[in-house]
Amino acid sequence: MKGLRCFALVALACIVAGCGSRTGTQASREISAERFSIKNTGSDTLVNLALAWAEAYMGLYPEVRISVTGGGSGTGIASLINGTIQIANASREMSKEEIETARKGGFTPTRFTVALDAIAVVVNPANPVDGLTLRQVSDIYTGKIINWKEVGGEDRPIVLLSRESNSGTHVYFLETVIRLGEKNNGSLFSPETLLMPSSEGISVEVRQNPNAIGYDGLGYVTSDQKVVAVAGDSTSPFVFPSAETVKDGTYPIARPLFMYTAGEPTGRLKDYLDWVREDGQLLIKDLGFVPLE
Repeated sequence: MKGLRCFALVALACIVAGCGSRTGTQASREISAERFSIKNTGSDTLVNLALAWAEAYMGLYPEVRISVTGGGSGTGIASLINGTIQIANASREMSKEEIETARKGGFTPTRFTVALDAIAVVVNPANPVDGLTLRQVSDIYTGKIINWKEVGGEDRPIVLLSRESNSGTHVYFLETVIRLGEKNNGSLFSPETLLMPSSEGISVEVRQNPNAIGYDGLGYVTSDQKVVAVAGDSTSPFVFPSAETVKDGTYPIARPLFMYTAGEPTGRLKDYLDWVREDGQLLIKDLGFVPLE
């Protein structure tokens, strides 16, 4: 699989290289070829896409070195505030407290939307449940619904899986799904929820456990998981996550993905971010995400 992935990234880099007439690429070629390093840390949702961008860009401009690591949106934002990286990947917006801490440290963060994503609700393939409303998903994760028979499934206990609290996906799911986007809603994950350290952990547990339910970015859903259609409310249609339903707004758990910098970027850093949002969009669909246009 690693060999295939490397081959795919080389191919994607070639595709991007062949589309160099766009503004970001033109700007790149006007910048001097001095050595430049970029450290990029944060969202585990974004890490594979960020790696693909970095590899493709370095293939075009070998004088630029881009290192990419995950660790969660919170880790990336904290590293940006501490001044140890140039770009923080985030699958959620920075909080008011984080922005205030950054300002106290001498800069105002600049946010760039770099891709769109859907959060898929996944269950074991043997689970007969095909669709859930947002309210039902909220009630499941807060412990109000504890058996699959309550939502049309078999008489089995529900096993809850979530990403860890440092994950931007965890925070987004809490605010948008569990709290239904209501600002005064203080609902929390049930204490029975199992916190998984990675997308792969959720995938493995869902595959092995017929009672499990989890959630993850669409780009991380594998063929051994069953994706559940989600309805915004009891009167809305059940919709599966896809590039089309994210763009037309019919899938109710969709979100933008961000890169943050310490103030307005300049030089090579600005050029790289311009490229990500222009030519770099060509790489997005192959990795399961949704391009900006």
